[in-house]
Amino acid sequence: MTVVSPAAEPRRGKPWLQRALPYLLVAPTLIFITMFTLRPAVQALWDSAHSRPRANQPFAYVGSQNYEDLFNERHFIGRQYVKILHNTLVFTGGTLVVSLPLALLLAMLLNRKIRALGLWRFCVFYPVLLPMIGGATIWAFLFSDSIGLLNTILRSFNLGTVPWLLDPDTVLPSVIAVNIWKQTGYFMLFYLAGLQGIPRDIYEAAELDGAGLFRQFWNLTLPLLRRTTLFLLIIGVTFGFQTVEQLEVMGRGNPANRSNMLLYYIFQLRNEKLNTGHVAAMTVILALILLIFTSSNFFLFERGRHDEKA
Repeated sequence: MTVVSPAAEPRRGKPWLQRALPYLLVAPTLIFITMFTLRPAVQALWDSAHSRPRANQPFAYVGSQNYEDLFNERHFIGRQYVKILHNTLVFTGGTLVVSLPLALLLAMLLNRKIRALGLWRFCVFYPVLLPMIGGATIWAFLFSDSIGLLNTILRSFNLGTVPWLLDPDTVLPSVIAVNIWKQTGYFMLFYLAGLQGIPRDIYEAAELDGAGLFRQFWNLTLPLLRRTTLFLLIIGVTFGFQTVEQLEVMGRGNPANRSNMLLYYIFQLRNEKLNTGHVAAMTVILALILLIFTSSNFFLFERGRHDEKA
């Protein structure tokens, strides 16, 4: 009698349901990505290359003309777009320049053994939990001309009041201040996690070598938190270009678009039929900016891992 080994037996085909199961599990995600990401992206690209001469006329192909109009200061859209793009860059840079060092300082202070440590951490992190629209409403009240807390304090010292949200010179710094208040606690949480991941033995060895607090901070803490800082820079820029909520409460970009931001400007023009092509071009540029920073997050961190392994 011949015994056939299991390896020699012909393989039976898998049931069709078992073969199709991975594709069925992935299908809902692919459908949602196609409907809400790929299709709108393709539509925006198509719209950015077309324009309507008049409201009731069909779209006409214009190539890159919509993109050129955005950076042409003689065009009515270009005059506003360049200013708003500049506002967005100043807003993003101003927020990061203040919030990142402040977050690191707070993280270092709250990484020590102090009384009511949990309460202090909660107080710093609480603005992150508060919805932006609610926090912006509170700050709009603080910046109010007549009953605002800031102007009330100025009047108590017989100083002149400041129209914080009505003056072109103060409205953008006021919006930046709100964003710093909102994001510092969020950045602090990442820095705090990074500090707690640094072995204490490194600082003890540095103390034995005679390194003071400043040298420990400059030569140990900052280099070891390099990747955390890089990550926060990337997401901070991404957040800056996605600013919408606080502008709806704090003047809607006025006066004269001095506090307006790119995404909010797109929101304002979205229903104007004659500007469909320009709005689509702005959307494509915004998506490219966010894609660049999101991709750089991945590539820079992957390269950092390879450098560490090497």
